Amino acid sequence: MTDSARYAWLKDELARLDHAYYVLDDPILPDIEYDQFYRELIAIEQSHPDWVTLDSPSQRVSGQANNLFTEVKHVVPMLSLNNALENDEAIAFDRRCREGLELPEINYAAELKFDGLAISLRYENGILMQAATRGDGFSGEDVTANIRTIKAIPLKLKGSHFPEVMDVRGEVFMSHKDFNALNQQAIDKSEKTFANPRNAAAGSLRQLDPKVTAQRTLSFYAYGIGQCEPPQQMPQSHSQLLDAYQQWGLPVCEHRAVVKGIDGLISFYEKVGQLRDQLPYDIDGVVYKVNSREQQEDLGFVSRAPRFAVAHKFPAQEALTTVLGIDVQVGRTGAITPVARLAPVVVGGVTVTNATLHNEDEVRRKDIHIGDTVVVRRAGDVIPEVVSAILEKRPVAAASFIMPTECPVCGSHIEKLEGEAIARCSGGLFCPAQRKQALLHFAQRRAMDIEGLGEKIVDQLVDLQIVRTPADLYQLGLMALANLERMGEKSAENLLVAIQKSRSNTLARFIFALGIRHVGESTAKDLAKYFGSIEALMDAKEEDLLQVNDVGPVVAKSLIGFLQESHNREVIEQLLAAGLQLEVEQSQINPALVGKTFVLTGTLPTMSRDQAKVLLENAGAKVAGSVSAKTSYVVAGEEAGSKLEKAQQLGVPVIDEAELLKLLNSSSN
Repeated sequence: MTDSARYAWLKDELARLDHAYYVLDDPILPDIEYDQFYRELIAIEQSHPDWVTLDSPSQRVSGQANNLFTEVKHVVPMLSLNNALENDEAIAFDRRCREGLELPEINYAAELKFDGLAISLRYENGILMQAATRGDGFSGEDVTANIRTIKAIPLKLKGSHFPEVMDVRGEVFMSHKDFNALNQQAIDKSEKTFANPRNAAAGSLRQLDPKVTAQRTLSFYAYGIGQCEPPQQMPQSHSQLLDAYQQWGLPVCEHRAVVKGIDGLISFYEKVGQLRDQLPYDIDGVVYKVNSREQQEDLGFVSRAPRFAVAHKFPAQEALTTVLGIDVQVGRTGAITPVARLAPVVVGGVTVTNATLHNEDEVRRKDIHIGDTVVVRRAGDVIPEVVSAILEKRPVAAASFIMPTECPVCGSHIEKLEGEAIARCSGGLFCPAQRKQALLHFAQRRAMDIEGLGEKIVDQLVDLQIVRTPADLYQLGLMALANLERMGEKSAENLLVAIQKSRSNTLARFIFALGIRHVGESTAKDLAKYFGSIEALMDAKEEDLLQVNDVGPVVAKSLIGFLQESHNREVIEQLLAAGLQLEVEQSQINPALVGKTFVLTGTLPTMSRDQAKVLLENAGAKVAGSVSAKTSYVVAGEEAGSKLEKAQQLGVPVIDEAELLKLLNSSSN
């Protein structure tokens, strides 16, 4: 392709991308790809200045007014900023400013570069009269009715010492929290989600019905000024302008500073770079402006940007690459996560070869195919994710993702319960990917209560391939444990005693220890009472399970899926062969306590709160975690805290352990 043909293509392509980004609020490419095209166009124009025409993207501000809104002419144009992508380009900016002003060092105002929608707010005598988008820089869209719905923007300025006419320039944006909430609402309604917070802010602000905008939480920061009448009321520096805005009630970002020279600029850039991932909103760089208003006027403008300001961008957090394949990973809890294998691409300064697709529903919603060109996003230490596919680049041979039916790690079947987005491996007791989580759950205090079997010991037992399933715990010998790191002979003996003690346990604890999804302690007790043995539970059909108190279709299907998995049945049989003695707790219902609700707080003299809970539940009472007006009794021990205070406020009877035992031992007549 010749230079002239390439130049014509770049002009058309950049115009198409501008329209998608600024008018349709549906960006096609990441910013870094757009910047590369734009830089290439500028390079060609520098080599062939006679080719430059008024329709070149270099000669105007990107964007145009939506003809669905009334057009607003900007008295003072809303121009773009030139970009600095490397420190060398920031250094060159500082050199040009010093040379232009003939000064050895310059004071700059440094602030954040927000990723939202630029807005001009026209105040007349302190009253918000009109709001307009940037549009093409010379005219934009009248969005006054929608802007009035943003509570961060004052309809009337505070104080009295402000210009008679003032065009406040700033950015409308959406925080991460509000963006996630908006997309979750869309998912719940099976509606299209927004690609990013900037897209969501722009789409929200351009609603024809202000009531829709009002339902979405938008934010605003002021950062500049257009027309100012009378002009002598214009603050003498940019930092003074922002200070004045704060006094007049306009929101201004706290992350700003006045710095000296290039060292101050680079220091601010690096400081914000470290802070970026902690911010509650998106930024893509920082902005440097010569602080003095007089010096700004001396430096002036080029065709599309001021000479006195530049945007120093951070490394792109989004990039384009190709999906080479889609695999699935198995998490510690059995969650099956589709993961895209990517052609290596640098995102945020890190080479990315894999990115999460979250779950099968997300793959379908985003319409990701193997072979697609996709936008990949990485923010800080967050796992890279595939944001969207570039559908117009989809090859003919692109293939849809097919969720496997068997776990790629252990071969157990994969199940996805109704109403859940995440599919899971059903081999919880057997699957190597879930091994550590299964062992820790099995040994916890409310399950088999194997004291001393903590995370560090489990990590070593699994990593050294000493233990594969909970059944292997009962085959452990003294030497195998004593040779573990930080595990002396005495500690090993104590752990073996705890393992031996756990052989005699209740059926309810054992059922809970298996880690069956949706089966908590209460459900485990109901199952134990109803079936009486683990063998009977393993042979139960769905209709049998549905007869158990509080077991609905979701819990029943989870139980069936787990207990019918051959790998799990094998481990349960191995546990029984290891000599586990599982008793069914006999309920001693006390009619006087049936339906009563107790709350336990503080340290009891002779029993743990768990022991007290078991006694109360066996007597037919309920044990709650918080105090309300419906609470029957609060059982308080030493160092009882806020629950005791709330009980006293509500007038709920407060008793101690001795009074609790009297209630439990009272006659059932």
